Amino acid sequence: MSDHEPEQDQPAFDPSVLIDVAHEFLFDGQPDLTQAQVAERAGVSLDQANELWRYLGFSVVGDDVVAFSEADVEAIRITRRLTELGIVPSDSIPQFVRSVGRSFSRLADWQVRVLLASMADTDEHDPPLEVISEVIPMVEEVQSYIWRRHLLAASSRIAMRAVREESSGPTTVGFVDIVGYTSRSRQMSTRDLAELVEHFEAFVTRSVVDAGGQVIKTIGDEVLFTIEDPELAAGVALELVDQGEDEDDELFPQVRVGLAHGPVLARLGDVYGSTVNIASRLTSVSRPGRVLVDAELSTLLRDADEDREEPRYRLRRTRRVSVKGYEHLEAWSLKRPR
Repeated sequence: MSDHEPEQDQPAFDPSVLIDVAHEFLFDGQPDLTQAQVAERAGVSLDQANELWRYLGFSVVGDDVVAFSEADVEAIRITRRLTELGIVPSDSIPQFVRSVGRSFSRLADWQVRVLLASMADTDEHDPPLEVISEVIPMVEEVQSYIWRRHLLAASSRIAMRAVREESSGPTTVGFVDIVGYTSRSRQMSTRDLAELVEHFEAFVTRSVVDAGGQVIKTIGDEVLFTIEDPELAAGVALELVDQGEDEDDELFPQVRVGLAHGPVLARLGDVYGSTVNIASRLTSVSRPGRVLVDAELSTLLRDADEDREEPRYRLRRTRRVSVKGYEHLEAWSLKRPR
């Protein structure tokens, strides 16, 4: 090996360079404040500042460690102002901050991995700083645009519910789960697994959004979604299991789906309640490539089919199942008509 050739396992550049560059562009300089100084400037106690920091998903640093900037002070001030205006009740601050922290933690992790991977593929030993300095503001701008669009969409959706006086009405909750994910992931390379998960999540998201629904979150190999219209939800569930059986789509895995219809508590981007729990339990006992629905949704779908010359659904009551929190849960198998 010549003196000019890098070792085989040496990265194309030092990833730590990204830390300084990101901090410079996101916070206008290096940190110059301790947590105690941040708390004092923001007008809160040190315990309150540490508590907010934990809710955001960060570990608390020593009181004398210089790790913060004026941006942290401003963030606490804004949070306090939201409380004063009554936008976020004081007792909801933990949930509000925790929800935002979780969402952006996952987003940032993915973004940094993508950026590092793209930079590591370059031939240069050090990344072109002008590229990083251009990319970070661009990502921030697109991120802000997407957030504004989702804010508009959510406002429209909730406003329309209020107009129809259905703001607290029932909805259909669904879980779609990859069959045999654990054993399958052991046999796949990291790259192939990432490709499978990406294809799975993209297809599910597209199907749910096209039906006017929302993907609430992904939980490992499972996706939680909501769709107000029961029939559209049933159509999405059948589409997903059909795709898993499609031999032409080798990337989309075999799945199982559980659906339940009823009242749901929507809070800070998540959903809660017995309807969510039932959908989850039905998914766990569903057979591969099958859809199970609860009694409420089964009734709605059968009633909808009564007025049709040709039915859209084939529903068969299965044996009652005992799952965590529910003994003798009534489950119905949902299939397309023969």
